[in-house]
Amino acid sequence: MTKRTPTGAAVLQPHVTQAITDAVFDELALHGYGRLSMEAVAKRAEVGKSALYRRWPSKQDMVVAALSEFSVPLAEVPDTGSLRGDLLATVTAVRDWLTHPRFATILPDLTAEAVRTPALSEAIAATIGEPRRALGAVTLRRAIDRGELPADLDFEIALDLVAAPVYWRLSVRRAEVEPDYLERLVDHLVRALQC
Repeated sequence: MTKRTPTGAAVLQPHVTQAITDAVFDELALHGYGRLSMEAVAKRAEVGKSALYRRWPSKQDMVVAALSEFSVPLAEVPDTGSLRGDLLATVTAVRDWLTHPRFATILPDLTAEAVRTPALSEAIAATIGEPRRALGAVTLRRAIDRGELPADLDFEIALDLVAAPVYWRLSVRRAEVEPDYLERLVDHLVRALQC
């Protein structure tokens, strides 16, 4: 007996999923997480609410999936062959993520909402924070394998140290990233991580 390809409601069409994801970002930017509704997302995406519920059981699941699909791939950094090159690629990727027009407008609201809503905070940590940190750990392990970092490196502190300055500068201080800022930052990171 051969399997038949499902048709109709059983098939999740990628273009519909993309339209919904775009609508999620648009609604988050306009109204924030607290006022976002499945109805508004469905209307903006020009789909029925059932199209959303076929993909995600709740608003939180829908938002976290959209954020994860956007955020995690941006943390993938190619092997440049050196710790300095990998760190520069990493902090550049963090800057690009935090300044992306779609993400930058919703990050402050999501950060505040995550403080108020522990379940959202846990979901974001599990589906975005942990995968992004795992990708960062790959970069650090490469440097250990090349002999550029000590084998007993404290990964938790190192991962915080790499991403935090860019987040602090852009999201907390709201300061510019001057043309040479990332280069100077990486010089400090290399020295700090090699201790």
